[in-house]
Amino acid sequence: MNYYLIAGEASGDLHASHLIAALKAEDPNAEFRGFGGDLMQAQGMTLVRHYHDLAFMGFVAVVLHARTILRGLQQCKDDIVAWRPDVVILVDYPGFNLKIAKYVHSIGLCPVYYYIAPKLWAWKEWRIKALKRDVDELFSILPFEVEFFEQKHGFPIHYVGNPTVDEVAAFKAVAASQMPQQPHIALLAGSRLQEIRDNLPRMIEAALPFADRYRLVVAGAPGVDAATYQKYIAATERRVGQSVDIEVVYGRTYDILSQATAALVTSGTATLETALFRVPQVVCYFMQAGRLASFARKLVLKIPYISLVNLVAGREVVPELVAEQMTVAACRAHLAAILPGGAAREAQLQGYEDVAARLGEPGAPQRAASAICHLLSSHSSVSSVS
Repeated sequence: MNYYLIAGEASGDLHASHLIAALKAEDPNAEFRGFGGDLMQAQGMTLVRHYHDLAFMGFVAVVLHARTILRGLQQCKDDIVAWRPDVVILVDYPGFNLKIAKYVHSIGLCPVYYYIAPKLWAWKEWRIKALKRDVDELFSILPFEVEFFEQKHGFPIHYVGNPTVDEVAAFKAVAASQMPQQPHIALLAGSRLQEIRDNLPRMIEAALPFADRYRLVVAGAPGVDAATYQKYIAATERRVGQSVDIEVVYGRTYDILSQATAALVTSGTATLETALFRVPQVVCYFMQAGRLASFARKLVLKIPYISLVNLVAGREVVPELVAEQMTVAACRAHLAAILPGGAAREAQLQGYEDVAARLGEPGAPQRAASAICHLLSSHSSVSSVS
């Protein structure tokens, strides 16, 4: 069968590449084409357009590049029609992918499957109407989404497990850490420049009192150069009046986490990765105009937590310091509590076991691929009878 996949960012490229590998195992005659990245291409997909060309984040960037995005949408629509796939598989990236879903559904070309459901439970819940109308099958990687989609909105979905579980398990199975064995505190300050600007200096300052016992190691984000990190490290040194010995390491986040004693983490998939490595953490997400941001968050976000760890657990396993709560003093106090001997360390580690149990065993891409092939086979059988 012919599979058309669309992923719009690095994480989607990674997860989609694993799905392609699993689909090849299920369907030896499979052909792949679509929008994505290097990892999908390495698995044999014909890359029509790289996600870098359309990766614009934030309202202003999207407006400024609206013409480029619209051209990309039209190119994608035209290419799907020309290739006539047996299925279009969308991977996260809802702003773009829901428009493609609407188009493919409107022309009745083929089924539309969505792998890694849009996070409608967090914001833009009104999109559920379009999702139910335009998407034939939805594959979820977060267990609490079953209740949201099925019970709240009457949209049956497939929970296949979480691919991050697979990625961490694969690392633990084959990789020996290249990090020095000296104990360290990991600083994961996000992947966007604004996140790094707002959070990294506060993280560093909060961790400084522990630097006599622990190295401070920053996980460098792809696309953010070393000079950017050094700028914020130097600014912190000037502010606190002392030299700060910090190592910035690129492309080895799992190495860093596998040896870390504790971590300060900006919210995102990194919080889940940190939990799966059983590293106690403090979730840090400072925002400018903190009080206003906190008020806006209550109006816009429909969820009680911002970290995937707490959302999966359904309770507070890790502390979350958001907006005006993310102060150096608060971060430092919570960090002290999760270091060895700290009052909160063991309870957090026990909470991680609950999170791991809820996520389930490795095998998410394989389960998704098996379900996709079974559903397509059933769809083909019905179509041939009709």
